[in-house]
Amino acid sequence: VSPGQCWSFKGHQGQVVIRLPARVHLAAITVQHITKDVSPSGTVISAPRDIAVFVSLLGTSVDADGEEESLLGTFTYHVEKEPMQTFLLKNEPLSRAFSYVKLLVKSNWGNPRYTCIYRVQVHGR
Repeated sequence: VSPGQCWSFKGHQGQVVIRLPARVHLAAITVQHITKDVSPSGTVISAPRDIAVFVSLLGTSVDADGEEESLLGTFTYHVEKEPMQTFLLKNEPLSRAFSYVKLLVKSNWGNPRYTCIYRVQVHGR
């Protein structure tokens, strides 16, 4: 992970939909950003802060059964903790596997121009 080598988007809100190689029963998601020590500016205000994770079968707001996407959790990425942070996702009452994960970044740590995410890992079976 190198400073500037991230997925960035304009402003403090954004989303990405990740198509998984197969349907997965999701258990957790890991988000990574750089630390203050390696940041050229000495800050990490471009790190995501409040994040929500959704799933669907089709990658849209409606899945194959006509159901809307399902929220699996909301969490806060803390810049004072480790750069890689894993968050457990609720999978009740969802007992099936999904093909798409949507990461919705609701806010960052204060950068008005852009937000950066260095790595997203999806965990499950």
